[in-house]
Amino acid sequence: MYRSVVRGVGSYLPEKIMTNDDLSQIVDTSDEWIRKRTGIERRHIAADDEFTNDLAVAAAERALAAADMSAADIDLVILATTTPDNTFPATAAKVQARLGVTKGPAFDVQAVCSGFIFAMTQADNMLRLGQAKRALVIGAEIYSRILDWEDRSTCVLFGDGSGAIVLEAVDSEGANNERGVLTTILGTDGANYDKLYVDGGVATSGNAGCVRMAGQDVFRQAVARMSESVEEALEKAELTKDDLDWLVPHQANIRIIEQVGKKLGVSRDKVMITVQEHANTSAATVPLAMTHGVKHGHFKEGDVIALTAMGGGFTWGAIVLRW
Repeated sequence: MYRSVVRGVGSYLPEKIMTNDDLSQIVDTSDEWIRKRTGIERRHIAADDEFTNDLAVAAAERALAAADMSAADIDLVILATTTPDNTFPATAAKVQARLGVTKGPAFDVQAVCSGFIFAMTQADNMLRLGQAKRALVIGAEIYSRILDWEDRSTCVLFGDGSGAIVLEAVDSEGANNERGVLTTILGTDGANYDKLYVDGGVATSGNAGCVRMAGQDVFRQAVARMSESVEEALEKAELTKDDLDWLVPHQANIRIIEQVGKKLGVSRDKVMITVQEHANTSAATVPLAMTHGVKHGHFKEGDVIALTAMGGGFTWGAIVLRW
């Protein structure tokens, strides 16, 4: 029996910063309005010559360094992204080549803001089945290129960035007091397909399109789905909310984050919050928040940590792991 253990994390944010005041120069909004409703203070914007594979490679290299591993140690690369470099091949293939990984598969996962949870779950399944030994799981997005910069209901919410983790399969007896991924939960409700989507695509319009969102519906569903999936994952791991040391939620909006923490009974000082620094980076927010937690020494060995997200589709999921 194998269990997936986190060996290293890393993240990358583009150099260019767009503040709320900068946004107020191009759309009818203000720093006060954005902070009050979202908690966002700034977002990072990829340079014109920067692509999703560039962001992914930068985060991956940092995760490998943190794990004290090299490309030769990796035999699985999974990239969660909504903004691939090309329609095909998978951007993960380019990332694999640039990193110098020569073993195993590399592929993309598309579940929007839940993408990293889906990708990490896929990696965990493959490691537990012995199909790989060490996996590089990445979330990387350039949302600035699929935003309508005249729509203040969406353009103020998103940014560009990436995060990555290295997972390793280790021998396990299956006990919940052992380190590693304990449980994973995934869900999709296609009936809400048009609540959060991009109004373009290869088959429908031939162009990338822009993000469109029914904000109130997304808010309600995000709070419910994220909190419920964490509860389900804890129960599956034979743990309770009282066992939870850290909640690492998708960084979409401070009000969603606070409501999820409240529903789960997790005190605010145990909820990882980084949305103010980079806004909603979709599939990258969870690994960005994980990297923040490691960098600041928040996670201690043996801590029970819940990761959760909800995205367009709707998709959602949660992962409970012991650090």
